[in-house]
Amino acid sequence: MRNAVILTLLGASAAGCAARTPPFSERVVASQAMIRAAEEVGAEEIPPADLHLRLAREQVERARRLSAEGAPDRAGRMLLRAQADAELALALTRGARAQARAREAVGEVGSIHQRLRQGLEGGGAE
Repeated sequence: MRNAVILTLLGASAAGCAARTPPFSERVVASQAMIRAAEEVGAEEIPPADLHLRLAREQVERARRLSAEGAPDRAGRMLLRAQADAELALALTRGARAQARAREAVGEVGSIHQRLRQGLEGGGAE
């Protein structure tokens, strides 16, 4: 009896997992959307991000070929890699942009600090 309950629960769990896996076409669309998001923030301008963006594009194409060849599991895994590479490209781009803004802000603060120091030195000499 106990084994029957365990088998039933395992079967129901496996069926639930299988039911939640989106179709291949939806996973392609999700990967392409992530690629577009990375493109829109300028990933092609940041060399490490551009590398991952190109990998993501290649992986989507490879996934399509694998799916057409009748290897849906491998195609699905390739799409996961594509999406991960596109997400990494997006993160690298955002990080590079944030670092550039931070460097600009530090430069501005340094400039203001220098002007204040010169103003105090000039005002104190009178």
